[in-house]
Amino acid sequence: MALFSRKPAAPAARDLRRERRALLLLRDERLHELGGLTLEMYRRDRFDESLVVERCAELVAIEARASEIDALLAGARGLRRRGAAICACGAPVLIGARFCPSCGRSLIEEQGAEAESR
Repeated sequence: MALFSRKPAAPAARDLRRERRALLLLRDERLHELGGLTLEMYRRDRFDESLVVERCAELVAIEARASEIDALLAGARGLRRRGAAICACGAPVLIGARFCPSCGRSLIEEQGAEAESR
């Protein structure tokens, strides 16, 4: 029973930063490939929506992991101060997102309300 009560060791900050850099490079590569894929589908007049959705889902997953790493690096105290890293529902917010990926709440309205309250 003691095996299940111990928390796994937290990864080192340098390992998290290395993973984040690799993820951002992968994200840029995938965005470039998505643009090329879309152009080829347009040229051939054969648009495959499921393929585009699959590639976009992969990009969102990459951004979600990068956001998780940012949250781990920032620590809980930094997240509470910033407020933009997590939604009111507690879900991590993706880079440049306008809506929460978990609850669908508009993040633009929340940012405006926070600015007015300051």
